[in-house]
Formats: sequence, structure tokens, C-alpha cells
Amino acid sequence: MIKTKNLKRTYVTDEVETTALNNVNIEINEGEFIAIMGPSGCGKSTLLNILGLLDNPSGGEYVFAGQEVSKHSERQRASLRKANIGFVFQSFNLIDELTVYENVELPLFYLGVSSSDREKRVTAVLEQMQVMHRKGHFPQQLSGGQQQRVAVARAIIAGPKLILADEPTGNLDSAHGTEVMKILSDLNEAGTTIVMVTHSAHDAEYSHRIINLFDGHVVTENIKEQARL
Repeated sequence: MIKTKNLKRTYVTDEVETTALNNVNIEINEGEFIAIMGPSGCGKSTLLNILGLLDNPSGGEYVFAGQEVSKHSERQRASLRKANIGFVFQSFNLIDELTVYENVELPLFYLGVSSSDREKRVTAVLEQMQVMHRKGHFPQQLSGGQQQRVAVARAIIAGPKLILADEPTGNLDSAHGTEVMKILSDLNEAGTTIVMVTHSAHDAEYSHRIINLFDGHVVTENIKEQARL
């Protein structure tokens, strides 16, 4: 599903050039659960942004779902994102002015899904995430764990092939964090590819493989015998 070759990302200002990624070579197969780890500033979020087609690399190649996409325009990237990728963020990124139902429904508007189909799909995913009873509430009326469940519901509503999670338990206590990790693990077992950036060794135990970054390089890859149950 994902393959990078000598992937680079540099940021240039008037005074300095900063290399965030330098010759990153990774391959992620469909159905894998991958954890990306490393110290702050090592390039984890930059890599996730490129994998999620939110940014283009400065050099190298990126093949996504069989397409070389490193030189794609924003319009081309947006089209691929909408059809293939769901995002889960540490800060939830829910829209405060919209209800739970409306937050989850929003991606289907952008895809032109009919009203009746939207209702069926939103109802099903809210029930799956066990937040149907909160559908009329606003994000600020929910606990952190409930907000992240809603964020996951929004990420999967369009049936993406890939979910990118950036510190998905970073703002949660241990109990709610475990709930969210179990949800991601269940989605992976159902066939969804998961790529997760995390500082948590506990959360990384749910993955099949850990990619460690340091100063923009892949330094190690650890294949685990079995993900945490």
C-alpha cells in the first residue's frame, strides 16, 4: 500500500535550512498495523503528513496504492485522501459548533453521499463506537474518551483503506487510552491498515511492527511476534 524511496523533506527560511526527513525508505503492506516512534523533533509527524497526502516531499519517491504521488498537486492529493485515508489526531479536531452526529456526517457531505445513505452510515458507526446516545451533544459536553471515539467514528465513516493516527491517546487517561487502542486494533483485525505515531511503548505493543526514527532517518525496524490482545 505504501512505499517510500529516499524520501526527503526540508524546510527553508531566510536564515536556515532544516532537514526533517532524510532518505527515508519504508514499505507498509495492506492490513498492517505500524507504530512510528522516536524522540520529539525526529520527523514522525512530518512523515505522517506526507503519508497522509497533506504535504509533498522535497525529494524522493512516494508510492501510495500503486500511484507515484510525490509530485501530486493539492487537488490530486485531496481526491486520494477523501477516497482512501482517515485521520485520528491527539487533539481530536472536532468542530465545536457541530453535534456529534454532524461531526461524523461531515466527510460524507464532501463525498456527495445521499441524505438517506448518510443517516444509515452515521447511525451504524456511532453505534459501533458506542456513542449513539451522545449524537445530539456537542464536543465540549463529552469526556476525552468520548471525543476520541467520535473522532475515530469520523475517521472511518467513509470506509478508508488507511487510518493515520497521530498520538491518538496523548490527551487521554490510561483507561480511555486503552479503549481507543482496542478500537484501532479491532479495525485493523477487520482489514484496515493503521499507521500510528506514538511516544507510548504501551500503545506500540498493539502494532505488528515498530519503525524508529531519529534525526529524520529510519534507524531500526522491529517486527513483533504478536500484537497485544
